[in-house]
Formats: sequence, C-alpha cells, structure tokens
Amino acid sequence: MNHHTATLWQLYTAFLKIGGFTFGGGYAMLPILQREVITNHGWVTEEEVLDIYAIGQCTPGIIAVNTATMIGYRTRGVLGAIVATLGEVTPSLVIISLLSTLLVHLQDSIWVQRAFGGIRVAVCALVVQSIISLSKKSLIDIPTILLYLATITATLLLKLSPLWIIPLSILFGLSVQAGKRRKR
Repeated sequence: MNHHTATLWQLYTAFLKIGGFTFGGGYAMLPILQREVITNHGWVTEEEVLDIYAIGQCTPGIIAVNTATMIGYRTRGVLGAIVATLGEVTPSLVIISLLSTLLVHLQDSIWVQRAFGGIRVAVCALVVQSIISLSKKSLIDIPTILLYLATITATLLLKLSPLWIIPLSILFGLSVQAGKRRKR
C-alpha cells in the first residue's frame, strides 16, 4: 500500500469530516476514522490504524488529535501531520465558539437536555461497535485474550488506573514476543 497518495486537501477534508462528526471523544471516532482512512482512501491498513490509535492513547493529549497527526505524518510527513491536525480541530473550534454563546442562553431548555441525552446514547452505540470491530483484529491468540481479560478485571474490578495498565501491557507484549523468539 502506498501511504503517500494523499493530497494535503484530501487529508484536511478527511479529518475535517472525522472531527466534525465525532461526538463523544476518541473512541467514537473509530468508525468514521476506519471508513475515511482505510475504506475510502486506503492510506493505512486496519492493523496500522490499531497501532496508531494505541499510540495515540498512550501519548499525552487528545486521542483524536494524536491519531490525526500520526496518520497525516505517515501519509505526507510533517506538513501532512499539520494539515491533518488542523482538519481534525477546525470543526471543534468553530462549533465550540458558536455553541458556547447559544448554550449560555439555552442551557435550561428541556430540548437541549434531551438532545444531549440522545447524543450520549448514540455515542455509546458507536463505542460498542468499535470495540467489537477492533476486538476481531486484536484478540488473535491466547496471550492477547488473557491480556484482554486481565485488563478488564484490573479496570472494572480492581479500579486500576490506565497509567499502570498500559506500561504493564507493553511489558507483557514484549515478554510474549521474546518468548516466541526463544521457541524458534
């Protein structure tokens, strides 16, 4: 796959769409991200998106912005990273600027409260769809399934912070790979 086929305008408009239609944070962007960068443009593979998204979660900042920056960099270098990032944040800047003025006057409206309730339900459905889609590519063998179950247990039952889970998962992955290399 040729990762350098994107024009700067294509990068900007793709991430403008992603940024404009992603409500609910980084996880909610996955279906749109997959459609735009994999299906529509073929800039990266599904496995690469999973890796980029994982790195975006581990680095400081907003996942959506980190992901846009990395995909932009991968397709067009530093300028691509800047353009993709600008595309990702433009809708938020415009919408927040407009809505902040309106919401001050409409915050007590039952219609606004109901609209946000509906948006929350839709975001939950998008997150569940992304989890199912990503799990099909991520849970590929016994070690990854064990890590998945351990992570769920650590976060839900033990209330362990992701700040501990991510480094422990990295160490687990490295040790599994080292063990596989030794067996060969």
